[in-house]
Amino acid sequence: MLRITKVFHFEMAHAIHGYTGACKNIHGHSYELHVSVSSDFTETSYIPSIGFVIDFKDIKKLVLDSVIEKFDHSLLLSPDFLKAHPQFSSSPNLVIFEAEPTAENLLLYIKNMLHKSLPDPIKLARLKLFETKDSYAEWTAH
Repeated sequence: MLRITKVFHFEMAHAIHGYTGACKNIHGHSYELHVSVSSDFTETSYIPSIGFVIDFKDIKKLVLDSVIEKFDHSLLLSPDFLKAHPQFSSSPNLVIFEAEPTAENLLLYIKNMLHKSLPDPIKLARLKLFETKDSYAEWTAH
């Protein structure tokens, strides 16, 4: 199996409803997203012309269209948070997220969006979402 990775950055604010620590309040992060895709290429020789598993610019377009444009410089809040804090419902950059916008839930959303977008025979292999420099959630295919 051959795997390639493209790295993305975006800024986003969120709050975690029901959490008892500081993350219950609206706060922001500089996220770093690693998107790794693979191909079932098993030959012992080189990849035929043009020599790509998939072009990095194609991965970039898919991720920008399905993830970054939605989340970058947005405020993600769950319906439960908005029910408890209706004053934030009119925020101009609000994105209502169907679950609590934790790194884990964001990663599952990203996985689902990219699975729908990748062309055959390209497969999503791994995702890493860094919420801080030293804390991340990771998803890997079987």
